[in-house]
Amino acid sequence: MPGDRPRVLIFSCDIGAGHDLPARLLGEAIRERRPGAHVEIVDSLDAAGPIVHKLIRDNSEAMLEHAPRLFDAQYHFVTRVRPVRWIASRLAYRLSRRGFAEAIRVASPDVVVSTYPGANEVLGHMRRRGECPMPLVSAITDLAALRFWAHPRFDLHLIIHAESEREVRELAGPRTRIEHASGLSDPQFLEPRDQGEARRDLGLPADGPLVLISGGGWGIGDLEGATRVCLAAAPDLGAVVLCGTNEALRARLDAAFAGEPRVRTEGFTSRMSDYLAAADVLVHSTAGLTVLEAQMRGTHAISYGWGVGHIRDNNRAYRDFGLAEVASTPEELAAALARALASPRSPDLSLAALPSAADLVLELAGSPG
Repeated sequence: MPGDRPRVLIFSCDIGAGHDLPARLLGEAIRERRPGAHVEIVDSLDAAGPIVHKLIRDNSEAMLEHAPRLFDAQYHFVTRVRPVRWIASRLAYRLSRRGFAEAIRVASPDVVVSTYPGANEVLGHMRRRGECPMPLVSAITDLAALRFWAHPRFDLHLIIHAESEREVRELAGPRTRIEHASGLSDPQFLEPRDQGEARRDLGLPADGPLVLISGGGWGIGDLEGATRVCLAAAPDLGAVVLCGTNEALRARLDAAFAGEPRVRTEGFTSRMSDYLAAADVLVHSTAGLTVLEAQMRGTHAISYGWGVGHIRDNNRAYRDFGLAEVASTPEELAAALARALASPRSPDLSLAALPSAADLVLELAGSPG
């Protein structure tokens, strides 16, 4: 029976770390709860084929780092101009359908989960045409800009922010189920962590304010400018700059701050829980799950350094809901940093009481499509 040995297929994507990490964590939690479960994680762009992979993955990385205005224009046309959105949606389906159908055939899932919004349009079309009859779940890790995250053909939308529910409902319609859930971030975030111990374990100074500066998995945004603003804020302030997989960026920052003992650069890390526990403030360029993780750790979050495309829409929502500060200029960043350092926050472990994403997916896996 599906409930005894459920089969779960997760469509993820290797763009930054905001899609692959939730997919991996969800898969691990499902296996932990149901040892007999079969979980398959598929990269959406690999499944779609080399044309889509090159158009989306390869071009996205180049645009995000070198041509943000072009990315912004592309985002505007695809999300705001209906004829362009219609064409893009149909083209995505035509190019990706065969690869997606093969992944579904091989996995033979009881439920399909997407942690990548680009997969949702394809899966939604397949569901409408009877090519994907099993239940569909969208695991949403953004606060806003949910045009492609939310889809009326999906049975369940998992959200990490309760504030996202209204937008999901407007886009997906009244029949879809929406659940505010935990389990799309590292479970360590739901456990208390002492700041002093975290600093000691990471080899960071025990005293003085500490700012964590992050450019997401690909290391994009004005990380050097953010670092200079932070160093000017206080003589004893330390900065850890997370460069993700962008080794060229890390090399540039090491050269720019050579001889500055208050700056430490890191590449891609699996220790975000410890770094956020150690820090007083997070300056982050790409929004997403990391802002929620900062909230859980009691770390002030400031969005700065790359406010285009969907990040602009998320920044607007951060302001409206009071979930994070948003700075557009170095001067605004300096002011936001001063406010954050003057008013420490307490950790928010209330998300531990939320239903688990893994449990919700397993529940749906045992339901008829």
